[in-house]
Amino acid sequence: MINKELLARKSMKLVLKLFFSLFTLFAYVDASSSLTDYQIKKICKKEKREIFCIKNLKEKRSNLQKGNQIEIPVIPYKR
Repeated sequence: MINKELLARKSMKLVLKLFFSLFTLFAYVDASSSLTDYQIKKICKKEKREIFCIKNLKEKRSNLQKGNQIEIPVIPYKR
């Protein structure tokens, strides 16, 4: 009787682990989103060459939506 209960618990844990691993796998598939036009204009408002910035970000958005890799610069946070 004890062996059946132990076996049932182990099998339930295995099924639960399998479910969670599959869930996380499918949750992260193709979850990238691109910037809207409003967000692009808001970001580029601070730049010196605003038109060039807008054109550049729209081009990167287009490449991202096509599935091409893009390069994203990392700007350090200033206190």
